[in-house]
Amino acid sequence: MGGLPFEMLAPAPVGVAVTHGPNHRLIYSNEVYRSLVSVPRRGMPVEEAFSAYVLPRYRARFDQVYATGEPAIGVAEPAVPMPGSRTPAGRFFTFSLSRVVLGPGEYGVLVVLMDVTEQTSAAHRVSAIAEERRRFLRRYESLMRVSADVFWVTSRDGYVSEPSPSWERVTGQPWEEHRGQGWLRVVHPDDRQATIESWSRAVGGATEMWEHVYRLRTVEGGYRHFQLRAVPICEDGDVVEWVGTCTDIEQRWQEERRRRLLDRAASATAQLRSLEEMLGALADVIVPELADGCGVYLVTDLTGERHGGAPFVVERLATAARPGIRRLPPYSEEQLPADNAFVEAARRRRPLLKTFPAGSPPANVAPGGTLPWLTANGANSMLILPVVVDGTVPAVVNVVTCGDRPPISRADIALLNGMFDHAHDALSRAIRYQRAQQIALALQYSLLAEPPRVDGLEIVARYRASPAAAEVGGDWYDSFVLPDGVPVLVIGDVAGHDLGAAVAMSQLRNMLRALAMDRCEPPGEILTRLNVTMGSLSGDVIATCVFARVERLGDGYRLRYAVAGHPPPLLVTLDGGGRFLDGAVSPLLGFPHEGGRPSMVEPLPPGSTLLLYTDGLVERAGEHLDRGLQRLRRQAERLADQPVDKFCDQLLSAMPITGLDDIAVIALRLPVPG
Repeated sequence: MGGLPFEMLAPAPVGVAVTHGPNHRLIYSNEVYRSLVSVPRRGMPVEEAFSAYVLPRYRARFDQVYATGEPAIGVAEPAVPMPGSRTPAGRFFTFSLSRVVLGPGEYGVLVVLMDVTEQTSAAHRVSAIAEERRRFLRRYESLMRVSADVFWVTSRDGYVSEPSPSWERVTGQPWEEHRGQGWLRVVHPDDRQATIESWSRAVGGATEMWEHVYRLRTVEGGYRHFQLRAVPICEDGDVVEWVGTCTDIEQRWQEERRRRLLDRAASATAQLRSLEEMLGALADVIVPELADGCGVYLVTDLTGERHGGAPFVVERLATAARPGIRRLPPYSEEQLPADNAFVEAARRRRPLLKTFPAGSPPANVAPGGTLPWLTANGANSMLILPVVVDGTVPAVVNVVTCGDRPPISRADIALLNGMFDHAHDALSRAIRYQRAQQIALALQYSLLAEPPRVDGLEIVARYRASPAAAEVGGDWYDSFVLPDGVPVLVIGDVAGHDLGAAVAMSQLRNMLRALAMDRCEPPGEILTRLNVTMGSLSGDVIATCVFARVERLGDGYRLRYAVAGHPPPLLVTLDGGGRFLDGAVSPLLGFPHEGGRPSMVEPLPPGSTLLLYTDGLVERAGEHLDRGLQRLRRQAERLADQPVDKFCDQLLSAMPITGLDDIAVIALRLPVPG
């Protein structure tokens, strides 16, 4: 650069300075240099020329360039203000030092300087942001490894878009099956639709965080509950993807469910009085949380004294079924053989779990009336749970799973036991009440006879005590064969609901039998003589009665009957037509009545059903009796094709009974030709 005027460097857009000699005295600086560094004077040493800032190792660099001729470059180096300088900190410079020839044997250093503070600061900010994001991602990934079992990513539309090794590890589902919406195939079928709807709402509304609980099929083959959490990743206000986790919460979910069900069980029984109501309420807690169906059976006879030596008699009083499954009628009375699983569980006083192919229950797993329901609904298991209260087994609960639902687990069996343990005190109070009722009921049954076996005819009787009172009542039925070979059906009701009514009922039943066996005369005349005989009883006894003879007539049958103040008999034909036999009506028994009582004759069509019943089946407070009678007729018509025992049981289940009165029914089924 010898001889080159330094003023030619003045317009340069960068700072330019030139020093001379080994002491590096300043001989030139342009305007840009002076604005960046200082306002040096000519001839000052380099230490003073850089008075505002100390560039790192600046003197050593000048010396090296001057001595060797090798240029030196500094890129975005921080300039530290000199002590006492008013120049702000945080400035960055890029510079170059080059040796120049100033004359023969004379050298200097050319300084080219550029302030890159703004660019460097921006780069530092970008770098800091990037590093912060990297740290955040590292922390987030570490957190996910600690707190979540599965980590997943979807597109903005909610379709799985990246492979998830953790998903495959937990579910066993490979990426090819998992991608898109394939993950739904390992979600429990019962949870699938709710999950789709919830996820669609989240994706459509771009919520800040989506949370959901579902069951996943794991690699072990069973289902476990997982907590889902997902957040949208946004750029410029638009969702670009979703990041989510699945955390196994099975243990926590089971514990929460256990507490919830125990609380519900305690609450369900707290305000109830009767054992039937309590067990029915517990059945509604069990279904559908733990099972698809549930039945509650009262143990009414363990001795076999009532039913011709049958070792076990149960009375179904409550049922429950999940949505989509038709529940069994709540009432049925069944006799069970000694090898039935119900008998085994009740006598061992331990739960008994039976599993079997869906829809193929073994014959001894349940009462006969329950087996068709198990088959029709694809039942695969049944838990038979004896309810043990104060050392006795007053009831047996059967808990059923159907279809693809796995059988009741050990944990659920323990939970069921816990539910009944929690309700023990309430059940114990109900048991004490029921024991008094059972004693009264045993007395009542001792006064009632089993219907006779008559060739060609089926006769079935049912007695249902009022759950509202522990005393015996005055309702009764009777059936026997007269000396002329004609079977008789009787039903009656003595006014009152106490021991006196039961005693009067027993006396009337015995007197009626004696009068009927003494003379084979029309029913009206039998009732006339009964009314006269009642005058010998102590106290005022008021009663109603239907007395009916079922007489053979050629190849068929006819009914000869009389009614004393009682609801009329109901005749239901095989084709489902029903009508009340409202003839042969006379006043109540127990009042003086001049003259005789009429009898009527009615043909009995083949396959028809004759039903005699007491008023507890049709009466409701505040309602006209005619409405109850028509309700009974419609229900009986619907059940015309059922076996006569199921006809009675389902009628008792279907009628809206108040529970304030006892109910007695006796039904006759005529044979069908051929």
